[in-house]
Amino acid sequence: MIRVALIGTGSIFRFHVEAYCAFPQRCTIVALADIIPEKCRETKKQYHLTEAEVFDSHIAMLEALKGKIDLVDICTPPFCHARIAIDCLNAGCNVVVEKPMAASLAECDAMLDAQKQNGTMLACIAQNRFRDEVMALKKIVDSGLIGRVLHAQVDSLWWRGLSYYDLWWRGTWKSEGGGCTLNHAVHHIDLLIWMLGMPEKVTAVLANAAHHNAEVEDISIAILQYPQGALAHITSSVIHHGEEQQLIFQGEKARVSVPWKVCANRAAPNGFPQEAHDSDLEQKLTDCKQSLPPLQYTAHKGELDNILKALEQQKPPFITGIDGRNTLELITAIYKSGATGTTVKLPLTKDDPFYTVEGIMAGVPHFYEKSASVADFTGAITTGRQL
Repeated sequence: MIRVALIGTGSIFRFHVEAYCAFPQRCTIVALADIIPEKCRETKKQYHLTEAEVFDSHIAMLEALKGKIDLVDICTPPFCHARIAIDCLNAGCNVVVEKPMAASLAECDAMLDAQKQNGTMLACIAQNRFRDEVMALKKIVDSGLIGRVLHAQVDSLWWRGLSYYDLWWRGTWKSEGGGCTLNHAVHHIDLLIWMLGMPEKVTAVLANAAHHNAEVEDISIAILQYPQGALAHITSSVIHHGEEQQLIFQGEKARVSVPWKVCANRAAPNGFPQEAHDSDLEQKLTDCKQSLPPLQYTAHKGELDNILKALEQQKPPFITGIDGRNTLELITAIYKSGATGTTVKLPLTKDDPFYTVEGIMAGVPHFYEKSASVADFTGAITTGRQL
């Protein structure tokens, strides 16, 4: 039985606790920690977590339950991910941390060092990999059926009202670490890296078009350059009505995307597209998609099931701390390019000003000053149109 502790009971917490509760024969929740412990007590009662002890800090939790926690799940705001994760790793606990992994590459590297020194596991949440159509898209891209990828289009389009940034930790570079690029598009950026790898260069623009109560960007547009001339572009936004999110891969032979769409043009003698498509290739791509069996569990439940299996079988999780770091490195390059007005080459080195939180804070634009701060919100959160 895997003993799980959860830290942070904010809006994303629900997806984690409900996932663990779906596996009562494999894990038990032994601790809940939050700076507002009353929220832990409410959660304990709501989900009937009879074995869970409540704490007002992760330090108190680690001291009281030394040697009695197998997995710590961190759902706090991004600015404290690294500090909490390192303390838990040094206490001998395995750790899974919500996205984004940390507030800087320096923090990511410190977390990875603590994992290595303690021989523990470090996983990062990227639950959108655990979706049937996303898994199928990865299979198709890897199969070579569409040929070499020439262009990728990533639309991470969300919509958030002005009051969204009134929550106490949102809307500042110090506590949230960034805007929509870091905290919303992180999912789609992870998927792009998973499918295409890291680019060589990044050119980006940042703006705050609609949220005058936040320091951070509410839209960014980035162009990524890959070897052999391939390009990708990422739109990260919280100003798009309809939240129509998609990933499109244009290959030499065909286009595929999530939400699912396939197109394989044929060239006429003059180079223009024929009216008739390559129906055989389109059918082959559709058959490839349909041949993949559906996932037993999806989204957070799918990833947390994988993490439990990794502990049970003593093997690495599907999404590791290295994956979380790669995603943050690309996001950091977007911020550096947008802040400096230059094209940024990857990888970023340890002497780069944007490697640390302090360097990022000194280099990024403050579009507005945060003008409101509320302790908590009520009401459900929504996750946009599913991929």
